[in-house]
Amino acid sequence: MLSITNLKLGTKISLDGEPFVVTFSEHSKQGRSGAVMRTRLKSLISGATIAKTFQGADKIDEAELSHKTAQFLYFDSQAAYFMDSENFEQFEIPTLKIADQIDYLTENAPVEILYNDDRPISIELPIKMTFTIISTPPGVRGNSAGTVTKMAEINTGGQIAVPLFIKEGDKIVVDTRDGKYVEREN
Repeated sequence: MLSITNLKLGTKISLDGEPFVVTFSEHSKQGRSGAVMRTRLKSLISGATIAKTFQGADKIDEAELSHKTAQFLYFDSQAAYFMDSENFEQFEIPTLKIADQIDYLTENAPVEILYNDDRPISIELPIKMTFTIISTPPGVRGNSAGTVTKMAEINTGGQIAVPLFIKEGDKIVVDTRDGKYVEREN
């Protein structure tokens, strides 16, 4: 059983027998009332997102999921295809379920597959991954009182906001949980 303080980004819980992952959490305490945790949860089965508020005394069940390592092969408009690293069987996961992670899948990349009742339901990417910048406009210096970014295309076709000094051909590290630039690799 988990308490509300355990509900952090990426925590997998079970609500009414269905596995969910926490995509947003905010702890709130006002005056004399008890603490609450406002969350956004994404279903690992259907991909639907719900908002749920937990009270301070609530106990939450942890999702019962198993993990296996697999290799990403390719994807089309319907599904992403993987190969189990142990028995070399190929299987698919609908792209709708992993739509927010497609931009980080590179050919032959190892990924963790989440299973629920021996069915592959979702993937878990490494937290930090390295990508090559394919195209980005040149950085224009100007009003840079705050953090100034520009959009860049990475080798998988995804778009990432990067600092102005990043140029084509640079290798960058991206946090796959939120899609944010972390650092430039040398």
